[in-house]
Amino acid sequence: MANIYILIAAFLVSVVLSRIIIPNILIISLRKRLFDQPDARKVHNRPIPRLGGVTFFPVIVFSFAVFTAARVIGNDIVYDVFTPAVACEFLFLIAGLTLLYIVGIGDDLVGVRYRKKFLVQIVSAALFPVAGLYINNFYGLFDIYFIPSYVGIPLTVLLVVFITNAINLIDGIDGLASGLSMVALVIFGVIFIHYGLWNYAILAFICVGVIIPFFAYNVFGNADKGRKIFMGDTGSLTLGYIISFFVIKYCMYVPGEDMQAYGSPVVVAFSVLLVPCLDVVRVVLKRARMHKPLFMPDKNHIHHKFLDMGFTPRRALITIQLMSAGFCAFSFIAVRYMNNTLVFVIDIVVWTLLNVWFNKIINKRLYG
Repeated sequence: MANIYILIAAFLVSVVLSRIIIPNILIISLRKRLFDQPDARKVHNRPIPRLGGVTFFPVIVFSFAVFTAARVIGNDIVYDVFTPAVACEFLFLIAGLTLLYIVGIGDDLVGVRYRKKFLVQIVSAALFPVAGLYINNFYGLFDIYFIPSYVGIPLTVLLVVFITNAINLIDGIDGLASGLSMVALVIFGVIFIHYGLWNYAILAFICVGVIIPFFAYNVFGNADKGRKIFMGDTGSLTLGYIISFFVIKYCMYVPGEDMQAYGSPVVVAFSVLLVPCLDVVRVVLKRARMHKPLFMPDKNHIHHKFLDMGFTPRRALITIQLMSAGFCAFSFIAVRYMNNTLVFVIDIVVWTLLNVWFNKIINKRLYG
């Protein structure tokens, strides 16, 4: 029970700290005129402060450090305190987060070229294999099981960069990136509790705690009264990187730590992040087909489709969240009774058909 009490306390502290800091960031942003300016690609029509994500990193690191120290001090009742290997994983995670935090703030304040951002993301992603974390098993997906390190390590770097950017790019309407991230973090937190990996579960719920006050300001805040804020790249890169850390940890096969109680870890992790990840793939493929720059922003993301179908931003947020929940529920249930590859393919086919259907609705609405 000690672990549960510590987890709840860490969660509550992160909520309180985030709630205290965000209004102060709003004041600074308004006084210094640090705004996200509206343009043809964006949904908002007035300048909005975009430094909400500055809160995430310091609150997460502070809360995790304090309550991890509390668990170490109370090691007479806690039996899974840091081993050297686990300590390295979290230290390298913090190192990578620091790099992304710096580049995120730079991008939110003055802008950073995407090549430099990618370079920092690759360096940060490479820290996971250095810590001993990498994809080493597909658990039967496409009839693949063991993956050698020379394949798994570059695959891990690619996957971390991909997930980090997927969360960054889905941040197009109020609450979407933070909402999808909260759901993913809760799912991973519950999974880690089930397996007794309390260090990871506590970190997951600390992240949920730090997002909640931001979500309230982002979705329900009044822009006319200066009470609305965006997370910016600082926040989305932080969340994407932490979620990718959980994905790699969950999917890595370690003898004696078989984490298949919920089904194939690869398929389960994919289902949790299906909407942002497949949306990035679809958008990049469309840009390539139309011979457009792959990394230049446009209005082809899933939230733009819902807006083009006539949804309000709030209705689009709710519908996309429900769609994501539907994919998760299906995969969590189906993976117990069906072949992993079949579940994976069904997810992709259903996603593709939904997008075809959305395109038909948009075309009918625009052209009659």
